[in-house]
Amino acid sequence: MAQDQIPGIDPTAAPSGDGCVECLAGDGPGWWFHLRRCAACGHIGCCDSSPSQHGTKHAREAGHPFLTSFEPGENWFWNIETDQYYDGPELPPPTAHPVSQPTPGPLGTVPADWERHLN
Repeated sequence: MAQDQIPGIDPTAAPSGDGCVECLAGDGPGWWFHLRRCAACGHIGCCDSSPSQHGTKHAREAGHPFLTSFEPGENWFWNIETDQYYDGPELPPPTAHPVSQPTPGPLGTVPADWERHLN
């Protein structure tokens, strides 16, 4: 199947912003370890190692099976329904959070003992 024809991946969906939508809105502790992008709608959520795991929560609730990394230098797709990696189409930029944004992030919200809070 052609990369741009994978059901559940919309190669025109732009990212929703620079960080986890829910964390930035005050849902949870407000910080993340890594970011994930919904390949169907562009929603940016935090990864499953993050305290709130918003990326996968969004994907499950919305019925959007594919997440992709929103980290600099990473280019992969993960199907949450099959637990499989995929190569997928190029998505609209930006393809990662700004390099100036620290990991974990965002700046000023990450506790000093952040490693103890990872899942």
